[in-house]
Amino acid sequence: MAPRSLLSATALVARGVAAVTLSVASSGGNATSGLQYGLMFEDINHSGDGGIYAELVQNRAFQGSTTYPSTIDPWTAVGGAALALDNTSVPLSSALPTSLAVTASADGIAGISNPGWWGIDVLASSTYSGSFWVLGDYAGNFTARLVSDTANTTLASATIAGPAVADSWTQFTYELQPSADAPSINNSLVVTFDATSGETLNFNLISLFPPTYKDTPNGNRVDLMEALAALNTKHFRIPGGNNLEGEAPPYWWNWTTTVGPLVDRESYVGTWDYENTNGLGLVEYILWCQDLAVEPVLAVWAGEYLDETIISEADLGVYVQSALDELEFLMGDASTTWGAYRIALGYEDAFSIKYVEVGNEDNLNGGDASYVDYRFAAFYDAIHAAYPDILIFESLSDLSWTYESAGQDYHQYTLPNYFVGQFNFFDNLPAGNPIQVGEFAVVQNNTANVDTGVNWADPKNPWPYWIGSVSEAIFVIGMERNADRVWGWSYAPLLQNLNSYEWSPDLISFTADQSQTVTSTSYDVLKLFGNAAFTSTLPADTSDDFGPAYWVAGEDNATSTYYVKAAVYNSTEDVGFNVSFDGVASGATASLTVLTAPDGYSYNSIGSTAVVTTTSSLTADDSGAFSFSLPNLSVALLSASA
Repeated sequence: MAPRSLLSATALVARGVAAVTLSVASSGGNATSGLQYGLMFEDINHSGDGGIYAELVQNRAFQGSTTYPSTIDPWTAVGGAALALDNTSVPLSSALPTSLAVTASADGIAGISNPGWWGIDVLASSTYSGSFWVLGDYAGNFTARLVSDTANTTLASATIAGPAVADSWTQFTYELQPSADAPSINNSLVVTFDATSGETLNFNLISLFPPTYKDTPNGNRVDLMEALAALNTKHFRIPGGNNLEGEAPPYWWNWTTTVGPLVDRESYVGTWDYENTNGLGLVEYILWCQDLAVEPVLAVWAGEYLDETIISEADLGVYVQSALDELEFLMGDASTTWGAYRIALGYEDAFSIKYVEVGNEDNLNGGDASYVDYRFAAFYDAIHAAYPDILIFESLSDLSWTYESAGQDYHQYTLPNYFVGQFNFFDNLPAGNPIQVGEFAVVQNNTANVDTGVNWADPKNPWPYWIGSVSEAIFVIGMERNADRVWGWSYAPLLQNLNSYEWSPDLISFTADQSQTVTSTSYDVLKLFGNAAFTSTLPADTSDDFGPAYWVAGEDNATSTYYVKAAVYNSTEDVGFNVSFDGVASGATASLTVLTAPDGYSYNSIGSTAVVTTTSSLTADDSGAFSFSLPNLSVALLSASA
């Protein structure tokens, strides 16, 4: 999409402004939730399978459905073998009934090769852990190798001793230690055996993992988790988004199919054009939260499919019970059915769930009437009765509707000007029902009308552009000013595999090559602000109006730090600031970090970072004020010791 002119195509009038003078009090603001900066995840853009879930083998268990039938792709034969999908009379499990039959066409080496999820990053510093299951009468050894498809060389190899037997499945494990980094990501996992002509072995659940973040079993990709950890977020909405809902009956995100050993996990018909393996399941989500030290906001299915099928009030009870069972699984002790099952899986200690969201965007697809009439109340009443301390969010995105003490979830995908216009959106909303802004992002460029929202018939932007990121910063500043109303917020979508995606822009983009991970301009803003989260806002006395400069003041009482977060949008000149903090005297020092970019349509991409970060030290003048100026389209953080 060709970007429009920054100034001429906006309906916000570009203007200059006299210096902004702020006198920040040391008390009198509103306490924050402490969790305001957050994450939201759903398996879209191959962000789970083929993304942050560290499994390197694509189509490891030949899972499928009537929507996305099982396939051999991308597996290929080695040694002239013939490959065929096979539903044997002895399946690996009821969840994984389909396997890959490998039949040798001649005496010698036969086997299979897998190129991973658009490549495999092979590093000498990493030890790779693999496993596979075999059915068939075989007394010899197997060989597992990582090979370079471009150099036709072996990067790592392991010999795995047999035997396999004809009447039951046998699991084999191995490790691969490369001696050098691969020249590219064009690498494959190859598994072979010494066959006789016509011999057939069946393979299933063929897996290879690199080291995972914090060595969590069945865990996540290290570089992407490190990028998330750097944001310093405090809550995580999982498994949010459309993927929770399911496209049509009978498919919905049924948590019971996502727990237990991988051999017992059937796949899920995802809503973003591919089958989900469910390797990344409920427990993995909670462990993900533990790895990042964030609070889960657990989304439960609310009885609505994307095709507008709604579960009737008479039939809803089983799904309410499923939500209660899910909470019992996570938090119950050994005396409970589901708590005992969790303990049997090896998780002795109960998990902590303090926040639950019922559904996702139930205002869409004809779901609002039934949600208001009976669906939300059924879930809320049951969960609240069993767990009165859990904060339960509704997903209607209609802030005019409330139910008892429930929280609300507001989503906004829009244009830069519209976000700036929503700076004061939360100012006059009644306090009492905490608001979660569970999804927000700029997805298209400005039009001539400031009131114009997204035209979903038009293309979305390929990347977050800097003008959009600045407008998002202003929206976030507006939310943070309203700590008594807004509980937290999260950008969406979170992750994007650049080889296969359904939605852009996204916060973080990646390929199999870890050196190609891109943190967006919006990521830079949220990282700056998230690492300076307030424990409370602070009043900032001023005679100056908002626009083109926007700001919020607050403190972190844990570190005794005062903050001012600011952004400038659509100014014809630099905007001066004079900021004083109650109790901070002349000669005190403060740190100022300013984010800028070459122009409004700059963006971060593979190998190129557009955002410029400038950090400087300021000294308070004789009146105790810190003076600085900010250019147009800038985002800033001022911090001083209280």
